[in-house]
Amino acid sequence: MKTLTQKVPLGYKQTEIGVIPADWDVKRLRDIVQFNNGKAHEQFIDDKGNYVVVNSKFISTKGEVFKTSGKNLSPLFVGDVVMVMSDIPNGKALAKCFFIRENGKYTLNQRICSFKPINSNSLYLFYKLNRNKYFLDFDSGVGQTNLKKSEVLDCPVVLPPDKTEQTAIATVLSDADALIKKLEKLIEKKKRIKQGMMQELLTGKRRLPGFSDKWETKKLRELLDYEQPTKYLVKDTEYSDNNNIPVLTAGKTFVLGYTVEESGVFQNLPTIIFDDFTTATKYVDFPFKAKSSAMKMLIPKSEGINLKFVFGKMQLIDFKLGGHKRYWISEYQNIEINIPKPDEQTAIAKIISSMDAEIEKLESQLTKYQNIKQGMMQTLLTGKIRLVK
Repeated sequence: MKTLTQKVPLGYKQTEIGVIPADWDVKRLRDIVQFNNGKAHEQFIDDKGNYVVVNSKFISTKGEVFKTSGKNLSPLFVGDVVMVMSDIPNGKALAKCFFIRENGKYTLNQRICSFKPINSNSLYLFYKLNRNKYFLDFDSGVGQTNLKKSEVLDCPVVLPPDKTEQTAIATVLSDADALIKKLEKLIEKKKRIKQGMMQELLTGKRRLPGFSDKWETKKLRELLDYEQPTKYLVKDTEYSDNNNIPVLTAGKTFVLGYTVEESGVFQNLPTIIFDDFTTATKYVDFPFKAKSSAMKMLIPKSEGINLKFVFGKMQLIDFKLGGHKRYWISEYQNIEINIPKPDEQTAIAKIISSMDAEIEKLESQLTKYQNIKQGMMQTLLTGKIRLVK
């Protein structure tokens, strides 16, 4: 491994992986853990089994759970650190870790390994190994990456020899994770509340005080005009956070980056950007450049149409895609929606906007906490900041 050379301050020392506190050690993983390689395989998994099979998708997304009570079990216990030794298709699970907090619940799948720390804090080890650069350097980005046992066990680990300091570091990071998880749950709760409120208010099932007029049925083309993105398309794709103009897509990414281009910026706001091939939409109230020629900018046909209300109605549309084609003119604009008079549209839109603002504030707070935790990991796990003298 290439030695990282830095200026060495008083009380620190130069090692093969950089400058660390003078009283800290660099150990190989094989010297501080018991290694266990998973043997279970999906072929033998029974969804009615007793153990949850920890595989790469489980660790990466928690979105896929298999169970087994069958062959080749590798039961896991509290304090075990589990790590992925192979890529999944998106290449983001390699060397991602999972910390075991329950006995008798989990077992290892193939290409998943576990570590039982020897005389060291297992939670500290979890934070130290999770997506460690040592493992990521094996990923060439081409094809599937498979770590060998010998490669895993050769990983250098920096750790304080005093287990008390390891525990102190792990506790601070664990507390940060708990705060982040609590905020994530709150955001999800707020989103569910908003979704339920939208379902009631935007369909007229629940009427706001003072409104009783009958709603009208209108086609979207009667409510919205569209503009093609041609003159707003970005030319330079060298994006930078130091630039001022966002480049947008209607897809999940939304903000692709920021461009230096200041001409051809869309400013007829607010607008709904609409992906003509996927029907994905985003509500936009700030100037931007467009990335895709398939994007349409939707704007109100008249002052009596509240765009935020119409956007909310569009989120409730269950539209089935039928192949790769442009949809706005051919089908989507002819969809009918029920719509109240302008003052009721505005009142409903204000409630939705208020809920959106609350969620955005919480998401901004979440990003701040995540950044703080990342900074804490950079300083605590390298000994730049000491918690125990």
